[in-house]
Amino acid sequence: MKMCTRQICFILLTYTAVSKLIIYPTLLSAACGRDLLFPALIDFFIQGVIIWAVSFLCSKTDKTLFELLEGALGNVFARIVYGLFAAFFFLTALIPMFEQKLYVHAIFYDTIPSLLVFVPFFFFSVYAGTKGFKNIGRSADICLPVFLLAMLCIFVMALVEVKWDNFLPVLKTPVKSIFGGSLSTLYRFSEPCWLLMFMGRFKYKKWDAARITVSYIGGAAITLFMLFIFYGVYGDLAMSRQFAISKISLFFPAIEMLGRIDLIALYILEIAMLFALVLNIQLTVHCVKKCTGYSDKNVISFIVNAALLIILVVFDSKFHSIHTVYEKWMWIVFVIFANILPLLAWALPRRNKR
Repeated sequence: MKMCTRQICFILLTYTAVSKLIIYPTLLSAACGRDLLFPALIDFFIQGVIIWAVSFLCSKTDKTLFELLEGALGNVFARIVYGLFAAFFFLTALIPMFEQKLYVHAIFYDTIPSLLVFVPFFFFSVYAGTKGFKNIGRSADICLPVFLLAMLCIFVMALVEVKWDNFLPVLKTPVKSIFGGSLSTLYRFSEPCWLLMFMGRFKYKKWDAARITVSYIGGAAITLFMLFIFYGVYGDLAMSRQFAISKISLFFPAIEMLGRIDLIALYILEIAMLFALVLNIQLTVHCVKKCTGYSDKNVISFIVNAALLIILVVFDSKFHSIHTVYEKWMWIVFVIFANILPLLAWALPRRNKR
């Protein structure tokens, strides 16, 4: 087996949270104001149930998703499905890629052109895209302690500035706005699809479904705590504050004397953020390989990253327009791929390879 349950748990805890720390809090603040925790709770609850369903499915078979599809509906159909998943993971990587470009430029290198700052990422991404599931698991082992250390430092610096009355009165936001906020940010939740790709790549042991689900709940809890601190610090101003994770510790008293010491934690956290972004690119490469039958991952990774770079250059100043499309329409794609298809996997015959 190329992965172990521990590594999958680390991925769901770490990458679930870091993929939602930059603009996600601002979007929920704009949609639901002081009740921003409730749409997030709705999405996390639904995804948590699906995560449990997929992880429990892994206890019923040692086959990969491709092998299940091939055994039930034939090789051609399995290739088509993986081609669709390749497109899905490619689209999933787009918004985080644009976010990272804007975030890194604004926080760390604001005196250098943003494209020039971010282009070196693709050297790392092309290399990472050639790696398989064993590398994905080992990367998660590295990212978890890095992530926990950075978040602990940031939370300690930010918590003292939270104003509890920013959340009062509770649940006065219209129900339509709460569910609208949940739906418009659903494109942030692709975790069940990660787990589908991990199926058959690790040896399932008793209670692993519970461990995996609890790990996802841990990632959700960290994200919710981040949302709580962000709105507790800024209140009604939260909707106008971009790059939330970099803003919540600004009022830590020691910063006035020592300078932006929080930037050290943000630099460290960036490691986990980049690996979370690269995961979607690695899964894109994997799905393209299974779809086409072409085995040279070096070529596939180069083509995928070249396509991402071209989109980044062409639409460099169009992030708002792209983001609007995602908010209005991409929930349909994510309902199908991250909610319906993982559950439909239960309908496939599950006889073990052995």
